[in-house]
Amino acid sequence: MNLLRRKFVKTTTFVGVTASAFGTGVLLPQRALGAYAKAAFEARDMNDAISASLGSDQHTASDAIKLKAPEIAENGAVVPVTVSSSLDNVDAISILASANANPLTSTYLLSSACEPYISTRIKMAKTADIIAVVKADGKLYSTSREVKVTIGGCGG
Repeated sequence: MNLLRRKFVKTTTFVGVTASAFGTGVLLPQRALGAYAKAAFEARDMNDAISASLGSDQHTASDAIKLKAPEIAENGAVVPVTVSSSLDNVDAISILASANANPLTSTYLLSSACEPYISTRIKMAKTADIIAVVKADGKLYSTSREVKVTIGGCGG
């Protein structure tokens, strides 16, 4: 059996199927990517970032939002953050780090079928407040927590 012929047939089949998928629109990378709020992630001001990501910068403090983060982060490159909410009809959750050059770290758009719970890791430049902003019923609610970032994990 000729192995070169077999390899040629496999390669030709793969190229043909891939070209057909692109041609019919089944395989388009742009459709797989989520919407990117460029202005929100490039904003240098907290209020501008909140406004660009959630539509307004007017938010009210709420005890219905639980923000879990360490009191001291030994490595600012990977700070674990968990946000949950008992508010009804949560549409989005944004997490911001106030001392970062670009404060918006992430925004999550949620469907009504999702539980309003986010667990992630963020990058922090230095000691700062982490702010969680939740959009529910068209209004914005927030809570915050200070996280101390240590250099070299010295704990102080």
